[in-house]
Amino acid sequence: MSNIRDASLAPSGRKKIEWVRSFMPALSVIEKQFEQERPFEGLRVAVSVHLEAKTANLGLVLAKGGARVFLTGCNPLSTQDDVAAAIAGMGVETFGKYGGSEQEYEDLLAQTLSCHPHLIVDDGGDLIN
Repeated sequence: MSNIRDASLAPSGRKKIEWVRSFMPALSVIEKQFEQERPFEGLRVAVSVHLEAKTANLGLVLAKGGARVFLTGCNPLSTQDDVAAAIAGMGVETFGKYGGSEQEYEDLLAQTLSCHPHLIVDDGGDLIN
């Protein structure tokens, strides 16, 4: 179950994600390939990145490849609450909130890792530290 600040922010986040998708043609090609080949079928993938529209799109592409994606922010000050709400509403387990204490941030990382991932994408190393 996702842990985000406010699900009502999702419409704004969805608009951002849709906008960036139109400017990411290489990832769109990969997405189509992943949809056909499903290279991550049955795998749990934990992703810790700056939680914003471009990286949310990456999470969606991994999910199209068959992964069960667990997404968290690698920096609470770069997490966009509207994007976190949108991606959570699009079926990606999301553990991210803007701001918060160091303990809250560590709790979000721990929640992400509770999926016992097969693969980890970690920008900054906080998830594996």
